Amino acid sequence: MSTMDSDKVNNIAHLARINIDATKLPEYANSLSNILHLVQQMDSLDTEGVTPMAHPLDVMQPLRSDAITEKDFSAALRKFAPRLEADLFLVPQVIE
Repeated sequence: MSTMDSDKVNNIAHLARINIDATKLPEYANSLSNILHLVQQMDSLDTEGVTPMAHPLDVMQPLRSDAITEKDFSAALRKFAPRLEADLFLVPQVIE
């Protein structure tokens, strides 16, 4: 079983650029070790013949009709634009 120690957690935090409380390093190491142990248990399961699922429940997402349901306010909103070009809003450049 893979176990995490405080040095490994500190190294992972450094690589992820995350500041963590040094007093909680043992707690984080224990939690990460438990997660790795669970992953190892799941990895050892025989999943041959199990159909992959996108969702654990056998439900379908109800879909609405693809129809316009709101009034088009674009012409009214363009009146307030300080600058337009070809009916498009021009905004100040923020990236050089």
